[in-house]
Amino acid sequence: MDQSKRQPRKLGWRFALLALALALLISGLVRALWLDVYYIPSASMEPLFGAGDRILVSRTDFQSGPVRRGDVVVFDGRGTFAPLNSGNGPVQDAAAAAGHWLGITGSDTTYIKRVIGLPGDHVVCCDDRQRLTVNGQALEEPYLYSGDVASKQKFSVIVPAGRLWLLGDHRSMSADSRSLLGAPGGGMVPLDRVIGRPVQIIWPLDRFAAVPRPAETSTTTKDGQ
Repeated sequence: MDQSKRQPRKLGWRFALLALALALLISGLVRALWLDVYYIPSASMEPLFGAGDRILVSRTDFQSGPVRRGDVVVFDGRGTFAPLNSGNGPVQDAAAAAGHWLGITGSDTTYIKRVIGLPGDHVVCCDDRQRLTVNGQALEEPYLYSGDVASKQKFSVIVPAGRLWLLGDHRSMSADSRSLLGAPGGGMVPLDRVIGRPVQIIWPLDRFAAVPRPAETSTTTKDGQ
């Protein structure tokens, strides 16, 4: 009789373990194929993302169309950005640490930045009004952190085929493609290293909001026309 009482309890534990294993499998598939959660540890993408934000990233958004100038992308920085050290010095990077659904664990090789230069673009800092120019035309950047200029570091780069030139929105707090101009690859990130696009801030709750994909960043002629 004692044995018959213990049997349902054993079945209950087995069912719970099976349900947990199935939930983990489904979660893993979703994260691998469609959505994942990332943690923002620094201020270099302010005002769009703040330090401590957890964001939901879609892995499929760019399958329906190419990456555009102005897009914010999460990417694997191995071989390009990964040498950047966010732990020392006054300039911080915007590494988006890939983690569990709660954004607890981190990765030193995953980053989030904005696309400024597409393959073939000639990106220059800066014109006489302190604006970046792309292919000779001034770049409109309404997303810049208030009070920041487009860049205090001068540069002139031509983006190779299959690569992207990426900057943070909080330029004075961002280590990005500019920081790697003298390194192999020059801070140019391969398109196939793009993981996805942030689509939702999920934490903290007072910042819970969708992240719409911006229109392609516009350019104007140097005289403002």
